[in-house]
Amino acid sequence: MSNQHEYSFFQSVEKSFEKATKFTKWEKGLLEQIKACNSIYSMRFPVKMDDGRIEVIEAYRVQHSQHKSPCKGGIRFSDAVNQDEVMALASLMTYKCAIVNVPFGGAKGGIKINPRNHSVYELEKITRRYTSELVKKNFIGPGIDVPAPDYGTGEREMAWIVDTYASLKPGDIDAAGCVTGKPITQGGVRGRKEATGLGVFFGIREVCNMPDVMKRLGLTTGVEGKRVIVQGMGNVGYHCAKFFREHGSKVIAIAEYEGAIYNADGLNEEEVFQHRKATGSILNFPGATNLAKSSDALETECDILIPAALENVINGSNADRVKAKIIGEAANGPLTPEADEVFAKKGILVVPDMYLNAGGVTVSYFEWLKNLSHVRYGRMEKRFTENMNGKILEQIESLTGNKVSDAERKVIQHGPEEVDLVHSGLEETMISATREIMDIWHNNPEIPDMRTAAYVCAINKVGTSYAELGIFP
Repeated sequence: MSNQHEYSFFQSVEKSFEKATKFTKWEKGLLEQIKACNSIYSMRFPVKMDDGRIEVIEAYRVQHSQHKSPCKGGIRFSDAVNQDEVMALASLMTYKCAIVNVPFGGAKGGIKINPRNHSVYELEKITRRYTSELVKKNFIGPGIDVPAPDYGTGEREMAWIVDTYASLKPGDIDAAGCVTGKPITQGGVRGRKEATGLGVFFGIREVCNMPDVMKRLGLTTGVEGKRVIVQGMGNVGYHCAKFFREHGSKVIAIAEYEGAIYNADGLNEEEVFQHRKATGSILNFPGATNLAKSSDALETECDILIPAALENVINGSNADRVKAKIIGEAANGPLTPEADEVFAKKGILVVPDMYLNAGGVTVSYFEWLKNLSHVRYGRMEKRFTENMNGKILEQIESLTGNKVSDAERKVIQHGPEEVDLVHSGLEETMISATREIMDIWHNNPEIPDMRTAAYVCAINKVGTSYAELGIFP
């Protein structure tokens, strides 16, 4: 058993931050400002439950940085919510947005409840009351602070938030931009649901396409044929598994809190999902072996391990037993600083959460822009592109005397729909961010790992913003 430090989540974010500061040029005062949480709103409010009793709800909203406006970050519903966790997640949001060039400051919210213990009507009352508390203190708005879904929340809760906000701010033409992750009918954007999982896939695929990196890890280039293990079958884990499988990887194990299943020939995430829906558990999936404990999946041999559930699942006590070559952090903070040190020594590549799971916030940014422009993506150019491509095809066919098959014609003529443009914007964002971080690491061999390189990238961008604002002459 290695000496296990007990870090709070916020302390472990600070520790990673400090590890990176020595590779940057900023003075101490500016670094302190970047690190600090600017505003912390901790609230208690009463809500009447279905049985008539009153429950006092504990909730938070933390705005970590206003170097760019608005602030941005999810709202989680969980028993484990506390101020420290919300502060940590808010700071990760600042760094995440900076790395992927999304012009937001970081924020995060949390309500300390277990959504499973409440009726839909109770959840609605809690969510609407939370929103009106935020409005009261000017802690929400399309130009101030824009929440989004996180652990325990989804489209439904975002619809309640936008409705409450709009009713308290009548005539605000941009009210829909006060929150993202909304249903399509309420101003949401197509492609938001799979965004985080798809971003994780794009990021890891880009790393796998770098010959020098793969050579160092003793792996072939590309994601085809790679053995992948996914921990967590929520929205993010499900879509990670889906995109890896569709691009030729084998998802050999899937873990959830009730246990894990293994099949060397690969699992289909949709079939596993349906099995869990029917039986209440992923265990006893036809053709798969049950693993005794959920954590056993983390220690099973594979090429790519994707922790997509909660923080601190890989720490000083189990990191030694992890056999993956690449760890893609789809969750927020799944590794502790000790685990990082173990993997750096063993030459295991950790692709860090703070940019890898930025697909959600990137597509949230696209949704926010859509709300401010009041027009859906692709509406203006779709037909124009189709007509133009049709004309080009006709010209080529008449010049060559050959005909293109109907299936090919469809592909070539296709004008972009909203979802095509959103996926394309996300792909561009993740590829650029991956290359930028790898360049920083490559140009400074003293940087110990990819996480530190990502922090250096974030600190430099936020530092430049502050410096240019003239706050620190």
